[in-house]
Amino acid sequence: MSRSHRHFLQDLLSLPLLHHLPPRGCTAAAPASRTVFQQDQSLSHSLSYKPQHGQLQCRPTTMAARDTASLLVGLLVLFHTWGVWANVEVNMEDRVEVFMGDTAQITCMFTSSDGVGGMVIQWFYVKPSGEKQKIYYQDTTMKVVDRGTQFTERMNVNGTGATGEIVLTISDVQPVDELEFICLIKGLTDGTGEGRTKLKVFETPERPTIEGVQTGISVNEDSPSKIGVCEVKNGFPKPNITWYRNNTPLRADQDVVKVVPSITTDSNKLVSVRSELSMKVTKEDKDNLFYCEITYFVPGGTRMTETNRINITVYYPSTAVSVWVESPKGKIKEGDSIEIHCQGNGNMPSSFFKISKKDSDLVDSNVLVMDNVTRHQSGVYKCTSTDTDTFEEISENTTVFVNYLDPAVLVPEDTVVVDQGEELTATCNALSSLQTQTVWIKNGVKISVGHSLSLKNNTFETAGTYMCVVTVPEIEGMETNGTLTVYVQGRPYILTPEYTEIEASYEETVNLNCDVRGFPAPSIIWTTSDGKNLETTSQMKTEEGVTSVVSVTVTNDITAFCNASNEFGTDVLAFNITAIIHTTTPATTTTISSVSVIHTTTPATTTTISSVSVIHTTTPATTSTISFVSGTPKAKIKPAGSRGFIIAVIIICILLLAILGSVLYFLYKKGKICGRSGKQDLTKDKSSKDNIVVEMKSDNTEEAVLLGVNGEKQPPNDQSGEYLDVQK
Repeated sequence: MSRSHRHFLQDLLSLPLLHHLPPRGCTAAAPASRTVFQQDQSLSHSLSYKPQHGQLQCRPTTMAARDTASLLVGLLVLFHTWGVWANVEVNMEDRVEVFMGDTAQITCMFTSSDGVGGMVIQWFYVKPSGEKQKIYYQDTTMKVVDRGTQFTERMNVNGTGATGEIVLTISDVQPVDELEFICLIKGLTDGTGEGRTKLKVFETPERPTIEGVQTGISVNEDSPSKIGVCEVKNGFPKPNITWYRNNTPLRADQDVVKVVPSITTDSNKLVSVRSELSMKVTKEDKDNLFYCEITYFVPGGTRMTETNRINITVYYPSTAVSVWVESPKGKIKEGDSIEIHCQGNGNMPSSFFKISKKDSDLVDSNVLVMDNVTRHQSGVYKCTSTDTDTFEEISENTTVFVNYLDPAVLVPEDTVVVDQGEELTATCNALSSLQTQTVWIKNGVKISVGHSLSLKNNTFETAGTYMCVVTVPEIEGMETNGTLTVYVQGRPYILTPEYTEIEASYEETVNLNCDVRGFPAPSIIWTTSDGKNLETTSQMKTEEGVTSVVSVTVTNDITAFCNASNEFGTDVLAFNITAIIHTTTPATTTTISSVSVIHTTTPATTTTISSVSVIHTTTPATTSTISFVSGTPKAKIKPAGSRGFIIAVIIICILLLAILGSVLYFLYKKGKICGRSGKQDLTKDKSSKDNIVVEMKSDNTEEAVLLGVNGEKQPPNDQSGEYLDVQK
């Protein structure tokens, strides 16, 4: 009997009619309630009934067995009369992929030749042991979710089966949910069909980390040395780790490269992977970069990420050494600080260095420092590298030369005395390892270039201090110098100051300065015109001579003398000081005076006209003085602090007066100037001596009064005929 036939018979046995027929030969009747039967696979065995309430078991007799067999044969004949059995087809995806924590939907689609109504639908999952576990049951009357499974609280089934599609939904999917699910469909007449789908769960791991060894690795190691560790945590399924060196993947090689992975699974089935790389290194690995590539799975494919790059310290022995002067760069001079460095092309910690000179060890290090070096430290310096593991030595040499410049030597030395008019030649030299250049400087000014200095026809001006500066152009700051003081001997010579004529106010203190050239240094005495000695305020010797200062308080006109003398002679300089007494009037007062002077001599044909007009305008800072000498007015105007300007004004006034007098005299000769009674005879003999007529004008009137010889007043309208009035 085929499997489909057997299922059909089982369905027949499960019909309600058969359930209510008591087996033949049983003495007790079973209750009329629904009973689930369990039938042995062999029909020749007896049936065992287990009613829902109570227990009733009876074994049929041989006759009962024959009746049952006859019934089954009849049913089989009936089955053949119905024709071909109908089929149930179930379609499901091979796999459903979802991220951890998301919701998974597993779809079960089915078809039947008899239609899809009234089918029994069941969901199962396969345990890791291979056993099936039912989680859901559905027929036309009920929907039941099995209790006590890992999906009970998180699952949901959508669809009634009438559409030929039903969906199992599982929320908050976890890695433990990665199982195979079975959808089982039972029809009324067509047997059963099932489909299977594997649920795949994915979790993106955390960012991977890499940690390299902190200690160096020697190339002399016999076995692979640990390089570093890569680790990636909490991924699902298990991520994969691949080691790279300079973008090239490293393949495991027992003798050269060794990769040891380790896997850790948490209670929630998330996986962490750790990978340790060990390898035998070479010198070239000192510049190599190592990193890890992490490959992990996601729904629909894979993804990749990388760690940071790391570099390792590789120790390798030296095959050569080098030694050099680190500082100063360029040429070395005495007084410098020198650093000599030594280095090998290896980096083994077991190597040590020493620097020596002429088989004399200077330092057990790869750096030698010498301060304030001299020419005696020139020579050959040797650097030696020794490997304490193999005791092999490697050495190299370098030559150090310290340039020098000796102190300047002057001829003549320090000080020299020459006579006026004599010639002096001096030399300056300094021994040096390099070419030198010499300049001579006096008072901060360069006066000569070269080793020799020639001073011809010496005077007091050439006396002083001369500095010779010797430099080495190739090395900045390498120089020496010396000084030579030259004295020119002779009679004192006093330098004439800009002013020796001095005007000072009454009781003003004036400082007189006397600058004397001469050697030996002159002595200076201050005296006055009346034979008194003045006390010196200050006196200072200089390279050229002596400078003396005296203070004089002005009470009257005075002449002071600076007397300088030495063994060769003397010199004297006079200072004339004029005392000024200031008289001031209010600044708003202006006085205009006109003085007409007529000189008449006895001969009738000789007439002299002199006219001086003086305008006095005084302010508190102006002093005016008028003095008469031999009957002729003489004006001296000295505004304080404006002597040159006043002189210029006086000269201009005199020129203007001369021009005006000439014009008036010309008009007079032409007869253009006359009174009412005609011309007047100015040669009339009035007296044997000069007659002087003075016209005085007030400040605020235009009238003028002429005073005659006898002092009589003349009317204004008559004055023009008698006298010549000159006004400004």
